[in-house]
Amino acid sequence: MNALTRFFGGPPLWVLVRLLVFSLVVGIVLQWLDITPFALVDRVVGFVRRLVDRGFDAVRDVGNYLAVGAMVVVPIWLVMRVLGTARGR
Repeated sequence: MNALTRFFGGPPLWVLVRLLVFSLVVGIVLQWLDITPFALVDRVVGFVRRLVDRGFDAVRDVGNYLAVGAMVVVPIWLVMRVLGTARGR
């Protein structure tokens, strides 16, 4: 088996024919679903943008939760430390 056959995963001409047939079938289905190449790219870009926006929103939300929680937890911890130190003496 030569390197080209190994790279293609079979005889190169046969692989190209299969790729053409599969491309034709997928193209027909996508056209039937009214999905054009530009629409597909737009959808993928939009998905990535929404994912990034939601990702940063999630980071912001975690920061907000952390700040609000710290407003309650840190004073209670501080009071407990002060009372604990006073009892230890």
